[in-house]
Amino acid sequence: MRKEIPIVSLLLVLPVPVFCIGADWKNFRADANRMEKRIQELSAFGANPEGGVSRIAFSDADVEGRKYIRSLMERAGLKVRVDAAGNIIGHREGRDPNLPVILFGSHIDSVPHGGNYDGDVGVLGALECIEILNQQNFLTAHPLEVIVFSDEEGGLTGSRAVVGELSQEALQLKSHSGKTIGEGIRFIGGDPDNLQSAKRNSSEILAYLELHIEQGGILEAEKINIGVVEGIVGINLWNVSVLGLANHAGTTPMDQRRDALLAAAKLVDSVNHIARSIPGRQVATVGTIQAEPGAPNVIPGKVVMSLEIRDLEKSKIDLVFEKVKKSAEKIAADTGTTISFAALDVTAVPAPTDQRLRKVIQEAATGLGLTTKLMPSGAGHDAQDLARIVPIGMIFVPSVGGISHSPKEFTTPPDIANGASVLMQAILEVDDKGL
Repeated sequence: MRKEIPIVSLLLVLPVPVFCIGADWKNFRADANRMEKRIQELSAFGANPEGGVSRIAFSDADVEGRKYIRSLMERAGLKVRVDAAGNIIGHREGRDPNLPVILFGSHIDSVPHGGNYDGDVGVLGALECIEILNQQNFLTAHPLEVIVFSDEEGGLTGSRAVVGELSQEALQLKSHSGKTIGEGIRFIGGDPDNLQSAKRNSSEILAYLELHIEQGGILEAEKINIGVVEGIVGINLWNVSVLGLANHAGTTPMDQRRDALLAAAKLVDSVNHIARSIPGRQVATVGTIQAEPGAPNVIPGKVVMSLEIRDLEKSKIDLVFEKVKKSAEKIAADTGTTISFAALDVTAVPAPTDQRLRKVIQEAATGLGLTTKLMPSGAGHDAQDLARIVPIGMIFVPSVGGISHSPKEFTTPPDIANGASVLMQAILEVDDKGL
């Protein structure tokens, strides 16, 4: 005769996960010590003598760093995959698999001789949110995905693929690693021949959230805990050519010269004056300049230099450029030179963050007793690509001294934990209320 086993007994012995759906998630907080420990562990991959990292995309150090992050994802119970663009994606199921995912993350590749916080804080902050949910046995309604974008520093490669904007031509460009973008994607486990499979449909993703260091000194100077990003600036870039006449530096009188470098210097000064003279937060920069033929005893006959203009509004970028062009015409006439501008196809359009997500982030920070400031991002981020297809939100935490892209880059453990706690609260608010 078969013995009946009480249902209660079965429940006691079967390994059934128990999720606390109705927990008071407003009390969930990030662990500063765990996050700082992982920052230090990640910094071993590509460590440079100055104390930062040179973990450039598609390098051996990049591969090792990615293995480390993947191991953390798997230990946290995420289902991990690498898409065709080399992006690492860790998936956590929700209560309703039919709902769109809430996506959050950043990147771990660095610039040459970079620091340990740019991008890394966003990735490890995203993983911290998963750790918190696991500790609290909390199951969200929406599926969650942590994403580590490939080659952010080299041109937002991974995020461009996610929105279907990574061209075949871009795959042929050389990366800092010496490999082409296509070769690099294959090196880290992607498939450049099947890029279309990395493209995400907007209906799949409810929102994208990114935690990042400010990379500037405003939050620290004003003693503000959290930056609520209102948008990522647009970036327009031109090559500027100044043509004069190369001639002997000793025999050509000053009033007979057509000095291209003199005209270029006047234009550099004019760019600075124009950017400062217009109300707003626009910036304009001449970052490279090369004079030819480049001899001490020859008046420069040609100068090639860069011009970059950034602002949250395209109309402001256009206004600054038009004023620079008008100034260039006068400088050219005064110096006997010609000045021409060639727009480069590496522009980034302004990407405003979603107003609803700004409010969610603001309220999450306030609920944690943190001070906030609405501010633009003057640097580019993967979020600006995601903004083409889904609502985006960004959270900034202070950078000590405003230093970034440097081994001296630093954000304190409490500030990192504050950012991750705000990210956690924002994710759960979006999960609970939607958009």
